[in-house]
Amino acid sequence: MQQPDFSAHTLRRFAALATALGLVLSLAVVAAVVWLGWYEYQEVLESDRARSELEARVIDDHATRTVETASLVLAYVGSQLHAADMAQAHRADPLLAQALAALPFVRSLHLLDGTGHVLASTAASDVGMAVPLERMGPTPAPGRDVLGVFQHGRGLSALGSAAPSAATNIGFIPFSRGLRNADGKPLLLVALINPDFLSSFQLLTLGDQHGSVYLLNYQGVVLVSSGPRAANPGAVFADHPVFRKFLPSREHFTYEGDGASPGTQVVSFRLSKTRPLVVVVEQPLALTREHWLTSVRWFITAAVVCVLFLVLTTVGIRRSLRARERGLVALENARAEVVRKEHDLHVLVKSVQELLFRTDPEGVLTYVNERWMAVTGHSVAQAQNHALTEWVCEADRAGVAQLFALDNTAAVRTKTASMRASDGSLHRFDIAVVPLWEGEDIIGFAGSAVDVTERLAAESALQHQLDFVAFLLEISPLPVATFDRYGRYVSVNRAWEDFTGMLRSRVIGQTASAFMAAADAALHAAKDAEVWRSGGSLRYESALRHRDGSLREVIITKVVLPGDEQHANGGLLSTLMDVSEFRAAERAKDAARHAAEESSRTKSDFIANISHELRTPLQSILGFSELGMMRGKDQPRLMGMFTDIHAAGARMLALVNDLLDVSKIASTLGAVNLERTDIRGLIGPVLQELTPQIHAKSLAVDMQLGPVPLIAKVDPVRFAQVVRNVLANAIKFAPAQTGIALSAYLTGEDRICVSVRDHGAGIPPAELDRIFEAFVQSSRTQDGSGGTGLGLAICKTIMDAHGGRITAENAPDGGAVFRIYLPARRSAQRETDFHSIY
Repeated sequence: MQQPDFSAHTLRRFAALATALGLVLSLAVVAAVVWLGWYEYQEVLESDRARSELEARVIDDHATRTVETASLVLAYVGSQLHAADMAQAHRADPLLAQALAALPFVRSLHLLDGTGHVLASTAASDVGMAVPLERMGPTPAPGRDVLGVFQHGRGLSALGSAAPSAATNIGFIPFSRGLRNADGKPLLLVALINPDFLSSFQLLTLGDQHGSVYLLNYQGVVLVSSGPRAANPGAVFADHPVFRKFLPSREHFTYEGDGASPGTQVVSFRLSKTRPLVVVVEQPLALTREHWLTSVRWFITAAVVCVLFLVLTTVGIRRSLRARERGLVALENARAEVVRKEHDLHVLVKSVQELLFRTDPEGVLTYVNERWMAVTGHSVAQAQNHALTEWVCEADRAGVAQLFALDNTAAVRTKTASMRASDGSLHRFDIAVVPLWEGEDIIGFAGSAVDVTERLAAESALQHQLDFVAFLLEISPLPVATFDRYGRYVSVNRAWEDFTGMLRSRVIGQTASAFMAAADAALHAAKDAEVWRSGGSLRYESALRHRDGSLREVIITKVVLPGDEQHANGGLLSTLMDVSEFRAAERAKDAARHAAEESSRTKSDFIANISHELRTPLQSILGFSELGMMRGKDQPRLMGMFTDIHAAGARMLALVNDLLDVSKIASTLGAVNLERTDIRGLIGPVLQELTPQIHAKSLAVDMQLGPVPLIAKVDPVRFAQVVRNVLANAIKFAPAQTGIALSAYLTGEDRICVSVRDHGAGIPPAELDRIFEAFVQSSRTQDGSGGTGLGLAICKTIMDAHGGRITAENAPDGGAVFRIYLPARRSAQRETDFHSIY
């Protein structure tokens, strides 16, 4: 049976089709394997992420409940110890032992006084021992508790040692609660939490996994750690990505990346909802990949076998078809070789954009290419049998005729001549002619003509532009000079000559260093080297000698000029700007400012010194007046005299303290120390402090602080001072048996507002803008019923330091309203010191 006669093109298509089909099938198999492998990897990774999140949630819940349980028990014990006789050791010890039995995770309970002496303890050997309280962390306020950091040792006795051993990880986590006994003395109830209790639960939660768990506080200090890569208790993870990137904006999250252990980890962290605790669970990402490879190994093997089969089959088919194709192609190539070469030569000549021509020995055209018609507008037939000189302008004919002189022995003859184009315009051509020799006789000429009209026009325009730029530089009011690559002057303008007093004929071709001192030459040479390296521009100040002999301060700008093909940088352009008068004005302004600042400092120092000198005798007056009041209780007249002395001294001491506050706040000694605080906890104690004055005038206080935490960064002492001053003013000017409204709330502008309103006489409208100035009093209080005129000025200074403000206005129905504004922090961020970390 006769086989079909396929052409080489058909065989090539069959080979390409077979190759494409095999490739498509192979890619389809590979794509399916990749997709399934990726899908399986995502499933394994998602499973590990979910397990890490669950483990973090379970461990966080256990740690939080452990601390909360300890807090509840300590609160109960604290309530029992409040009785007058319960703080004694023989009564407190049974109560502590009973509480310890309810806390399996606590090693021991201790009751300490305010100086750190152990009053009672479940460990009898610790009673009477003095404990450094600073080792257990911040001391909690009464009714508050604080979780400390890991301490090495088995009990409080380890805190008392000068250098506690850290050779082992045996230790405890102190958990303290502040108390006050019936006499009002501070006490401290301390529970030593056993970290092994938390570690055992962590290991139980992890099971046989290869992950690690870290229980940290908000400062990144490790409290408890478990797993094969457990960290030493007390280690600081402040640089952990959880603290650097996610906290405090996220309360829980899972990611793949850096962790405490080397290599990429699957990290899941979670913040405790009620306690300053962070749980971090890490599992090596390599373990996830191992699980994934185990699950897809058999599938990848089958896919590789399938792909190899397809590839081998495709290669066999392609080789068979390509062998037949090569035989046919060799035959077809042999037939087309001659035709192709002739065609290539024709196309080459046709595609040349120059005018190609051939003449006889007398210069008569015998051949021109098709470009001739596009340029001149005449056909090839019209050009032939005419001398080339007939097509050029009459002025150039003699020169063109010399190109065809038989006695000219030059190998290549050139001439520039003008010819009319098809549109009637005059074009310039560079004509080149080569003689054709046959033996010793010239049988003709071959040549070309290149249209150079645009190039000549561009050269003319460039020269005009260069002349224009040179003119602009010459008339520039700024001194301008240009240098070559070797630092020699190339040009200077008229302003440069006027500034330096030197003529350009003297400096052109000379280096700049020849006209300045060695030190100045070294400075400018270094700047030149810097701008040459950067290849851009440089601006700096220096002092140059003016033509009148004076030194002038100038701003020097140097720019690298573009070069040619051989040199990327062609030279430097330098401009000078005389700024001597400007700098003199700046120095005068600085001197005036320094004088004003020195005057202000002198005034503040004087007030501070006078105030300190006044406090010494005032303390003696107050002390002796208090002693006289105590001894004169049985003598009313003597008691009244000492009471008046004490009141006057107290008033003067308040004035001195206000002066000191003004001096401190105006200096660096009065800087505020900002902390994240719920300001509701600062307002209540201030109101409690002023209760005697409130009761003395039978005032009713309506306090509305709301249930939502009002979180702000404040200096607790200074902010309480502002609230105290404003509230004391409201009490002072409120009529007896009226009311005061005290409220704190969030405004719609994400700010916290504390409002204090009284029902007194109010403030004259004309004085509302001045009452916050120092030593300014309302006209209604200048009879002596007011203060020193410093209280509200201090309040304004403190609020300015907090980034807030204080305002005053009159209520429509009488009385004054003072409002204190603070920038609010998001309430979702708990009262922690995260921002102090970052």
